[in-house]
Parts: sequence; C-alpha cells; structure tokens
Amino acid sequence: MDDPDRYDRATFSAGCFWDVEAAFRQVDGVIETIAGYTGGHIPDPTYEMVESGRTGHVEAVGILFNPAIISYDRLLELFWNCLDPSKGDGGEINEKSRQRVVIFFHDNDQKEAALTMFNTRKLPGPVRVLPEVLPASVFWPAEECHQRFYEKCGQGYCTTRQLDE
Repeated sequence: MDDPDRYDRATFSAGCFWDVEAAFRQVDGVIETIAGYTGGHIPDPTYEMVESGRTGHVEAVGILFNPAIISYDRLLELFWNCLDPSKGDGGEINEKSRQRVVIFFHDNDQKEAALTMFNTRKLPGPVRVLPEVLPASVFWPAEECHQRFYEKCGQGYCTTRQLDE
C-alpha cells in the first residue's frame, strides 16, 4: 500500500459479514475489506465465541477507502442499500444478535453523517430492527476461512444484494 495516511476507515455490520465484505470489495475507491468482529468485551474472539452470543461482538466489515475517490456519505448510501432490517423477525438479526445492524463511526464527521442518514432515509420493508450508530472499537479480524468467503466457496447461505438497488 502506498500512503495509508491518505485513506480513511469505515466499519459496518449488516447481518452476514460475507455479504457486506463481498459487496464493498467491488466498489471503486475501496482499498481493502476485512471480515471481523467488533463491539464486544472479549479480546481476540473466534467465530465460535461470537456465535455463542456471549461476547457482545457483531460480525462486521472493516473498510479502508480513499476519500478522494469515494466519500463516506456514498459508502453510507451503499451500506443502506445492502442491509435488510426487515429480517429482524426473531431470526438471526435482532438487537442482541451477532448479526445486528450497526454503523460504527471513527470520528465525529462519520457520526454526524450516519445520524443524518438514519434520520432522513426510509428503511425498506416492515422495520423490526433499527440500525445502531456506535463508536468504533477494537476490530478483530475473523479467521482466514471467512475472508473473501464467496471467492473461496461460492455463494453461501446468505444472499448478496446489489448495492445500487
């Protein structure tokens, strides 16, 4: 990587991290994506630990992006298009789930942009779970088998949605 100081970070959780990672990896201006865990209280969690629901972590995607090519506001729009909060019907996505919907902000500008998006955009479908806007915390990369999952294994049980729907 040439000059990492010119790049910014974004962190999103929108259900299965395989979907979000695969979608954002295709976006111009996104330098790197990584599936991982954040928002919990256990250091260096594993998938099995997070899946148990006892760590407080969510499946998330860390994004390194070039703000000269793509803005954080545009990443938020793309994130909004790839989430489906109507899934919160008692299944995987709920307010305590490892797959809950969260925008993790890295600075006050990101926080304000996320809150503005949240307050001005209509959520699709019958909303049962509202996205959270939380400060970014330690991000733990997921195991190698979860990185670029669709490239390794093809489509899994999650459905990748088009970002520009």
